[in-house]
Amino acid sequence: MRLLVFGGTVFLSRAVAEEALARGHEVTCACRGASGSPPASARHVRVDRSGPLPPELTAAPYDAVVDVGRQPSWVRRAVEALPDAHWVFVSSISTYADDETPGGRPGTLPLHPARDEDADLSVEPQAYGPMKVACESTVTGGTASSVVVRPGLVVGPGDPTGRFSYWPSRLASAGGAEILAPGSPADAVQVIDVRDLAAWLVTLAESRATGVLDGVGPVQPLGDLLQAVAAGVAADPTWTWVPQDFLEEQRVGPWAGPRSVPLWLPRPAYDGMLAHDPEPARAAGLVCRPVAETAADTLAWLRDDAGAAVTGLTDDEESELLATWHAR
Repeated sequence: MRLLVFGGTVFLSRAVAEEALARGHEVTCACRGASGSPPASARHVRVDRSGPLPPELTAAPYDAVVDVGRQPSWVRRAVEALPDAHWVFVSSISTYADDETPGGRPGTLPLHPARDEDADLSVEPQAYGPMKVACESTVTGGTASSVVVRPGLVVGPGDPTGRFSYWPSRLASAGGAEILAPGSPADAVQVIDVRDLAAWLVTLAESRATGVLDGVGPVQPLGDLLQAVAAGVAADPTWTWVPQDFLEEQRVGPWAGPRSVPLWLPRPAYDGMLAHDPEPARAAGLVCRPVAETAADTLAWLRDDAGAAVTGLTDDEESELLATWHAR
């Protein structure tokens, strides 16, 4: 298969290129190269997606295209130039307007209205989901065949967001110490290892699958997931679960960023965001490795890459919060 990957240097797009090469496919990576180099065996065509695609890229025939683009103009130009290939478009569960309902899947949850204009996400982060909706429409309406995949929380080695990485890092350094755990251990969550998602995307390209699928792993209680992370990094902590109202009172943020607890989401407003129905993806061939394996490999990557991102509470912030909680 002749596969074109838009990107190929960072996290998911790189994992897709690596997986396709490992299967013996001919891979072209279209990117600026500003974030690094594509895999050595891939053909690299330098592309700035803010402008026209170069003839060097569009003159070549491709069997399939994998695109993770978020700006509608990027995707429009690419679809107009390469309409005959089979497209695998990587969208997001952020396209859904309903984050509260558990068990959702394509066709059962409403989408945000499409935003056809590009936006600076550092200024308008809320535009991400609506722009992805517009990108999906461009792909499904302008290509010979396509499959749209809406991943949930993608984790594992190379994650530039540092969200999941907080937990392997924190637990490995804690050993058997006390750890602040957010919300309730019964809160539902789901993650997907970047390598499992990449392997599935290549399989969907190979089979020329069509339709819309959520790219999500099994739903599990947060307490079980955190315990699996601890097992993966050989830690045996003492968990102290603190409720949502205490975290909000102490101005602790959810999800990611400074003074936040990653994987924690306010309930019930986000009961469904990390609890989509995983069965359609599993039936379509998605295979997910154990969380403990993802945690171990993420920790190894963190230790090998001094510049790897980790977001969340500092050790001092966690200690202060635990002291305040126990004083009550």
